[in-house]
Amino acid sequence: MNKVLIFLLRTVFSIFYSKKYLKGRYFEQKRMGWYWCFIGLPSRLWGSNRTIPWPVNPRTLVSNPRNIEFSVDDIHIFQTPGCYWQNHSGRIIIGRNCYIAPNVGLITTNHDVNDVTKHVEGKDIILGEKCWIGMNAVLLPGVVLGPQTVVGAGSVVTHSFAEGHCVIAGNPARIIRNL
Repeated sequence: MNKVLIFLLRTVFSIFYSKKYLKGRYFEQKRMGWYWCFIGLPSRLWGSNRTIPWPVNPRTLVSNPRNIEFSVDDIHIFQTPGCYWQNHSGRIIIGRNCYIAPNVGLITTNHDVNDVTKHVEGKDIILGEKCWIGMNAVLLPGVVLGPQTVVGAGSVVTHSFAEGHCVIAGNPARIIRNL
């Protein structure tokens, strides 16, 4: 793609998305970002992701974009279908070069067990650099994963593995291998 075309795409899509997210490796090197902008438009205009300032897969739900921190070079993590980014209170902080498979749930707050109509205080979820979260995994409030942590498919991560460099799996997740 030449610079003029990239300029035109950035100008057009900045009507729908924040300009600060229309850059990085997926827009300048790999060009997939422009495709993601296009396929995310219906959800951005009429669907559940209307307030998200970056391209999101139409089958992914992000509850509060203001409480998510990530590098623009890693916008691919929001293109995976079926993911649930529940962070009404509590932040989700994603380290660089992480990968998140389909149908992953990142949940920063739960219902109060004494009154299910209320939520308890949210707790941050933090992923270190180069983490890989397998399909259908769930990360619960307060989980901190250190760098290069691999979460097995279908795992429920109930507590932190801040040291990283490991493979965790199961319900509840436990270390099955150190890297």
